[in-house]
Amino acid sequence: MKTDFIQIASYASKAPSGHNTQPWKFHITDSTITVLPNLDVALPVVDRNNRELFISLGCAIENLCIAASYFGYTTHIIECSIEAIILELTKNDLTIEDSLFHQIEKRQTNRNIYNGNKISDGILQQLQSIPKENGIQFYFTEINTPFANTITQYIMKGNEIQMADIAFKNELLSWMRFNKKQVEATHNGLSYLVFGNPPLPRILARPIVSLFLKPNAQNKSDRKKIDSSSHFVVCTTKRDTIEEWINLGRTLQRFLLKVTENGISYAFLNQPCEVAALAFDLREKLPVNKEHPTLIMRIGYAKQIPYSPRKKIETLLV
Repeated sequence: MKTDFIQIASYASKAPSGHNTQPWKFHITDSTITVLPNLDVALPVVDRNNRELFISLGCAIENLCIAASYFGYTTHIIECSIEAIILELTKNDLTIEDSLFHQIEKRQTNRNIYNGNKISDGILQQLQSIPKENGIQFYFTEINTPFANTITQYIMKGNEIQMADIAFKNELLSWMRFNKKQVEATHNGLSYLVFGNPPLPRILARPIVSLFLKPNAQNKSDRKKIDSSSHFVVCTTKRDTIEEWINLGRTLQRFLLKVTENGISYAFLNQPCEVAALAFDLREKLPVNKEHPTLIMRIGYAKQIPYSPRKKIETLLV
Protein backbone atom coordinates (compact mmCIF):
# COMPACT_ATOMS: atom_id res chain seq x y z
CA MET A 1 0.00 0.00 0.00
CA LYS A 2 1.57 3.28 -1.08
CA THR A 3 2.11 6.00 1.52
CA ASP A 4 1.40 8.55 -1.23
CA PHE A 5 -2.00 6.97 -1.83
CA ILE A 6 -2.95 7.23 1.85
CA GLN A 7 -2.00 10.92 1.82
CA ILE A 8 -3.99 11.47 -1.38
CA ALA A 9 -7.03 9.73 0.16
CA SER A 10 -6.61 11.91 3.24
CA TYR A 11 -6.96 15.04 1.08
CA ALA A 12 -10.00 13.48 -0.61
CA SER A 13 -11.62 13.05 2.81
CA LYS A 14 -11.50 16.81 3.45
CA ALA A 15 -14.42 17.39 1.07
CA PRO A 16 -17.70 18.93 2.32
CA SER A 17 -20.76 16.82 3.16
CA GLY A 18 -24.29 17.30 4.49
CA HIS A 19 -24.26 17.64 8.31
CA ASN A 20 -20.52 16.83 8.05
CA THR A 21 -21.37 13.11 7.83
CA GLN A 22 -18.20 12.37 5.78
CA PRO A 23 -20.01 9.61 3.82
CA TRP A 24 -17.02 7.86 2.24
CA LYS A 25 -14.62 4.97 2.64
CA PHE A 26 -11.43 4.33 0.66
CA HIS A 27 -9.91 1.10 -0.62
CA ILE A 28 -6.29 1.33 -1.75
CA THR A 29 -4.26 -1.03 -3.95
CA ASP A 30 -0.85 -0.60 -5.62
CA SER A 31 -2.43 1.23 -8.57
CA THR A 32 -5.95 2.31 -7.58
CA ILE A 33 -7.95 4.23 -5.00
CA THR A 34 -11.61 3.28 -4.75
CA VAL A 35 -14.07 5.74 -3.23
CA LEU A 36 -17.00 3.90 -1.63
CA PRO A 37 -20.26 5.49 -0.44
CA ASN A 38 -20.82 4.90 3.28
CA LEU A 39 -24.58 4.51 3.48
CA ASP A 40 -24.35 3.93 7.23
CA VAL A 41 -24.20 7.72 7.59
CA ALA A 42 -26.82 8.56 4.95
CA LEU A 43 -29.48 11.17 5.75
CA PRO A 44 -32.77 9.48 4.74
CA VAL A 45 -34.98 12.43 5.68
CA VAL A 46 -33.22 15.51 4.30
CA ASP A 47 -31.44 13.59 1.50
CA ARG A 48 -34.03 10.95 0.71
CA ASN A 49 -32.47 9.76 -2.58
CA ASN A 50 -28.81 10.24 -1.49
CA ARG A 51 -28.32 13.00 -4.05
CA GLU A 52 -26.32 15.22 -1.69
CA LEU A 53 -24.31 12.17 -0.57
CA PHE A 54 -23.19 11.48 -4.17
CA ILE A 55 -22.45 15.17 -4.70
CA SER A 56 -20.15 14.91 -1.66
CA LEU A 57 -18.45 11.87 -3.22
CA GLY A 58 -17.87 13.96 -6.35
CA CYS A 59 -16.23 16.64 -4.17
CA ALA A 60 -13.99 13.97 -2.62
CA ILE A 61 -13.02 12.66 -6.07
CA GLU A 62 -12.05 16.15 -7.24
CA ASN A 63 -9.87 16.63 -4.13
CA LEU A 64 -8.33 13.24 -4.85
CA CYS A 65 -7.49 14.19 -8.45
CA ILE A 66 -6.00 17.54 -7.43
CA ALA A 67 -3.93 15.93 -4.66
CA ALA A 68 -2.79 13.11 -6.94
CA SER A 69 -1.51 15.65 -9.46
CA TYR A 70 0.40 17.42 -6.67
CA PHE A 71 2.08 14.13 -5.71
CA GLY A 72 2.99 13.44 -9.34
CA TYR A 73 0.24 11.06 -10.47
CA THR A 74 -2.15 11.07 -13.41
CA THR A 75 -5.67 9.91 -12.50
CA HIS A 76 -8.12 8.01 -14.66
CA ILE A 77 -11.61 6.94 -13.56
CA ILE A 78 -12.00 3.31 -14.63
CA GLU A 79 -15.36 2.66 -12.96
CA CYS A 80 -18.12 4.97 -11.78
CA SER A 81 -21.24 3.34 -10.37
CA ILE A 82 -23.63 3.56 -7.44
CA GLU A 83 -21.41 1.07 -5.57
CA ALA A 84 -17.95 2.53 -6.18
CA ILE A 85 -15.80 5.02 -8.05
CA ILE A 86 -12.43 3.47 -8.93
CA LEU A 87 -9.53 5.71 -9.93
CA GLU A 88 -6.32 4.38 -11.45
CA LEU A 89 -3.21 6.40 -10.53
CA THR A 90 -0.12 6.40 -12.76
CA LYS A 91 3.17 7.98 -11.72
CA ASN A 92 4.39 10.59 -14.19
CA ASP A 93 7.53 12.64 -14.61
CA LEU A 94 5.70 15.87 -15.36
CA THR A 95 4.17 17.33 -12.19
CA ILE A 96 1.70 20.10 -12.92
CA GLU A 97 0.84 21.63 -9.57
CA ASP A 98 -2.74 22.84 -9.26
CA SER A 99 -2.88 26.05 -7.18
CA LEU A 100 -6.16 24.79 -5.73
CA PHE A 101 -4.28 22.01 -3.89
CA HIS A 102 -3.21 24.46 -1.19
CA GLN A 103 -6.84 25.45 -0.58
CA ILE A 104 -8.06 21.92 0.26
CA GLU A 105 -7.19 22.20 3.96
CA LYS A 106 -8.28 25.86 4.19
CA ARG A 107 -11.77 25.40 2.72
CA GLN A 108 -14.66 25.61 5.17
CA THR A 109 -18.41 26.15 5.11
CA ASN A 110 -19.20 29.39 6.97
CA ARG A 111 -22.80 29.54 8.23
CA ASN A 112 -22.35 32.88 10.04
CA ILE A 113 -23.64 36.32 9.10
CA TYR A 114 -21.31 37.93 6.52
CA ASN A 115 -20.13 41.56 6.39
CA GLY A 116 -22.28 42.75 3.46
CA ASN A 117 -19.37 43.55 1.10
CA LYS A 118 -19.99 42.82 -2.58
CA ILE A 119 -17.80 40.56 -4.70
CA SER A 120 -16.17 42.46 -7.57
CA ASP A 121 -17.09 41.82 -11.21
CA GLY A 122 -13.54 40.61 -11.88
CA ILE A 123 -13.68 37.91 -9.22
CA LEU A 124 -17.22 36.93 -10.27
CA GLN A 125 -15.95 36.41 -13.82
CA GLN A 126 -13.21 34.13 -12.46
CA LEU A 127 -15.78 32.09 -10.55
CA GLN A 128 -18.19 31.93 -13.49
CA SER A 129 -15.45 30.66 -15.81
CA ILE A 130 -14.52 27.61 -13.71
CA PRO A 131 -14.58 24.49 -15.97
CA LYS A 132 -17.79 22.47 -15.51
CA GLU A 133 -18.38 18.77 -15.95
CA ASN A 134 -21.04 17.46 -18.36
CA GLY A 135 -24.61 18.44 -17.53
CA ILE A 136 -23.64 21.02 -14.90
CA GLN A 137 -24.36 24.73 -14.81
CA PHE A 138 -23.97 27.50 -12.20
CA TYR A 139 -26.18 30.60 -12.14
CA PHE A 140 -25.18 33.74 -10.19
CA THR A 141 -27.50 36.46 -8.94
CA GLU A 142 -26.83 39.42 -6.69
CA ILE A 143 -28.81 39.54 -3.43
CA ASN A 144 -32.01 41.66 -3.57
CA THR A 145 -32.60 41.22 -7.31
CA PRO A 146 -35.87 39.59 -8.50
CA PHE A 147 -33.98 36.30 -9.22
CA ALA A 148 -32.53 36.33 -5.68
CA ASN A 149 -35.83 37.32 -4.09
CA THR A 150 -37.53 34.29 -5.66
CA ILE A 151 -34.80 32.05 -4.23
CA THR A 152 -35.21 33.66 -0.79
CA GLN A 153 -38.97 33.14 -0.93
CA TYR A 154 -38.47 29.42 -1.61
CA ILE A 155 -35.87 29.08 1.14
CA MET A 156 -38.46 30.46 3.55
CA LYS A 157 -41.07 27.98 2.24
CA GLY A 158 -38.53 25.19 2.67
CA ASN A 159 -37.97 26.19 6.29
CA GLU A 160 -41.72 26.17 6.94
CA ILE A 161 -41.95 22.60 5.64
CA GLN A 162 -38.75 21.18 7.14
CA MET A 163 -39.07 22.83 10.56
CA ALA A 164 -42.58 21.43 10.91
CA ASP A 165 -41.28 17.91 10.24
CA ILE A 166 -40.38 16.07 13.45
CA ALA A 167 -38.34 13.44 11.55
CA PHE A 168 -36.27 16.20 9.88
CA LYS A 169 -35.56 17.89 13.22
CA ASN A 170 -34.66 14.63 14.94
CA GLU A 171 -32.23 13.75 12.14
CA LEU A 172 -30.62 17.19 12.35
CA LEU A 173 -30.34 17.02 16.15
CA SER A 174 -28.77 13.55 15.95
CA TRP A 175 -25.86 15.08 14.01
CA MET A 176 -25.32 18.05 16.33
CA ARG A 177 -22.34 17.83 18.68
CA PHE A 178 -23.03 19.97 21.73
CA ASN A 179 -19.73 19.66 23.60
CA LYS A 180 -16.07 18.66 23.27
CA LYS A 181 -16.69 15.12 24.52
CA GLN A 182 -19.21 14.48 21.74
CA VAL A 183 -16.89 15.99 19.12
CA GLU A 184 -13.95 13.83 20.21
CA ALA A 185 -16.11 10.70 20.35
CA THR A 186 -17.37 11.05 16.76
CA HIS A 187 -15.07 13.39 14.77
CA ASN A 188 -18.04 14.22 12.55
CA GLY A 189 -21.32 16.14 12.67
CA LEU A 190 -22.12 19.78 13.39
CA SER A 191 -19.88 21.03 16.18
CA TYR A 192 -21.05 23.64 18.71
CA LEU A 193 -17.86 25.60 17.85
CA VAL A 194 -18.95 26.07 14.22
CA PHE A 195 -22.11 27.83 15.37
CA GLY A 196 -20.33 29.88 18.03
CA ASN A 197 -22.29 28.17 20.82
CA PRO A 198 -20.98 27.43 24.32
CA PRO A 199 -20.42 23.75 25.16
CA LEU A 200 -23.32 22.22 27.05
CA PRO A 201 -24.27 18.74 28.27
CA ARG A 202 -26.38 17.02 25.61
CA ILE A 203 -29.28 16.57 28.02
CA LEU A 204 -29.52 20.38 28.35
CA ALA A 205 -28.44 21.44 24.87
CA ARG A 206 -30.84 19.33 22.82
CA PRO A 207 -34.07 20.85 24.25
CA ILE A 208 -32.57 24.38 24.08
CA VAL A 209 -31.60 23.99 20.41
CA SER A 210 -35.00 22.43 19.69
CA LEU A 211 -36.65 25.68 20.75
CA PHE A 212 -34.93 27.46 17.85
CA LEU A 213 -35.80 24.80 15.25
CA LYS A 214 -39.06 26.49 14.32
CA PRO A 215 -40.11 28.04 10.99
CA ASN A 216 -40.26 31.67 12.15
CA ALA A 217 -36.96 31.55 14.03
CA GLN A 218 -35.20 29.81 11.14
CA ASN A 219 -36.61 32.26 8.59
CA LYS A 220 -35.55 35.25 10.65
CA SER A 221 -32.02 33.83 11.00
CA ASP A 222 -31.70 32.89 7.33
CA ARG A 223 -33.01 36.25 6.12
CA LYS A 224 -30.28 38.04 8.11
CA LYS A 225 -27.66 35.72 6.65
CA ILE A 226 -28.93 36.21 3.09
CA ASP A 227 -29.06 40.01 3.46
CA SER A 228 -25.43 40.01 4.66
CA SER A 229 -24.26 38.06 1.59
CA SER A 230 -23.17 39.25 -1.86
CA HIS A 231 -24.68 36.70 -4.27
CA PHE A 232 -26.62 33.48 -4.57
CA VAL A 233 -25.22 30.68 -6.73
CA VAL A 234 -27.69 28.09 -8.04
CA CYS A 235 -26.10 24.81 -9.19
CA THR A 236 -28.14 22.78 -11.67
CA THR A 237 -28.08 19.42 -13.41
CA LYS A 238 -29.77 18.60 -16.71
CA ARG A 239 -31.21 15.18 -15.89
CA ASP A 240 -30.81 14.78 -12.10
CA THR A 241 -28.89 11.47 -12.40
CA ILE A 242 -26.23 9.89 -10.16
CA GLU A 243 -23.59 10.52 -12.83
CA GLU A 244 -24.51 14.21 -12.87
CA TRP A 245 -24.56 14.40 -9.06
CA ILE A 246 -20.95 13.18 -9.03
CA ASN A 247 -20.12 15.61 -11.86
CA LEU A 248 -21.72 18.42 -9.87
CA GLY A 249 -19.62 17.48 -6.85
CA ARG A 250 -16.42 17.67 -8.91
CA THR A 251 -17.37 21.08 -10.35
CA LEU A 252 -18.55 22.30 -6.96
CA GLN A 253 -15.27 21.41 -5.28
CA ARG A 254 -13.28 23.36 -7.87
CA PHE A 255 -15.61 26.29 -7.23
CA LEU A 256 -15.28 26.05 -3.43
CA LEU A 257 -11.49 25.88 -3.60
CA LYS A 258 -11.46 28.89 -5.93
CA VAL A 259 -13.66 30.98 -3.61
CA THR A 260 -11.39 29.96 -0.72
CA GLU A 261 -8.37 31.13 -2.72
CA ASN A 262 -10.11 34.50 -3.17
CA GLY A 263 -10.97 34.88 0.54
CA ILE A 264 -14.70 34.40 -0.10
CA SER A 265 -17.01 32.58 2.32
CA TYR A 266 -19.92 30.35 1.35
CA ALA A 267 -22.79 28.41 2.93
CA PHE A 268 -25.54 26.20 1.54
CA LEU A 269 -29.27 26.97 1.70
CA ASN A 270 -30.58 23.86 -0.02
CA GLN A 271 -34.04 23.75 1.55
CA PRO A 272 -35.95 24.31 -1.73
CA CYS A 273 -33.88 21.63 -3.48
CA GLU A 274 -34.52 19.11 -0.68
CA VAL A 275 -38.33 19.44 -0.73
CA ALA A 276 -39.51 17.80 -3.97
CA ALA A 277 -42.57 20.00 -4.56
CA LEU A 278 -40.55 23.19 -4.07
CA ALA A 279 -37.75 21.98 -6.33
CA PHE A 280 -40.30 21.34 -9.10
CA ASP A 281 -41.75 24.86 -8.70
CA LEU A 282 -38.31 26.46 -8.55
CA ARG A 283 -37.31 24.74 -11.76
CA GLU A 284 -40.26 26.40 -13.50
CA LYS A 285 -39.84 29.85 -11.93
CA LEU A 286 -36.08 30.46 -12.10
CA PRO A 287 -34.27 31.42 -15.33
CA VAL A 288 -32.28 28.17 -15.40
CA ASN A 289 -33.39 26.71 -18.77
CA LYS A 290 -35.65 24.13 -17.07
CA GLU A 291 -32.60 22.48 -15.50
CA HIS A 292 -32.89 20.89 -12.05
CA PRO A 293 -31.94 23.27 -9.20
CA THR A 294 -29.77 20.93 -7.12
CA LEU A 295 -27.79 23.14 -4.71
CA ILE A 296 -28.10 26.76 -3.58
CA MET A 297 -25.22 28.71 -2.02
CA ARG A 298 -24.82 32.20 -0.66
CA ILE A 299 -21.38 33.74 -1.04
CA GLY A 300 -19.74 36.83 0.43
CA TYR A 301 -17.11 37.91 2.93
CA ALA A 302 -16.85 36.90 6.59
CA LYS A 303 -14.41 36.21 9.40
CA GLN A 304 -13.02 32.70 9.54
CA ILE A 305 -14.72 30.29 11.94
CA PRO A 306 -13.46 27.14 13.72
CA TYR A 307 -13.07 24.10 11.48
CA SER A 308 -15.46 21.14 11.60
CA PRO A 309 -14.17 17.91 13.18
CA ARG A 310 -12.69 15.34 10.78
CA LYS A 311 -12.18 11.61 10.99
CA LYS A 312 -8.59 10.34 10.74
CA ILE A 313 -7.83 8.68 7.41
CA GLU A 314 -6.97 5.39 9.16
CA THR A 315 -10.61 5.04 10.23
CA LEU A 316 -11.82 5.49 6.62
CA LEU A 317 -9.69 2.80 4.95
CA VAL A 318 -11.24 -0.58 4.10
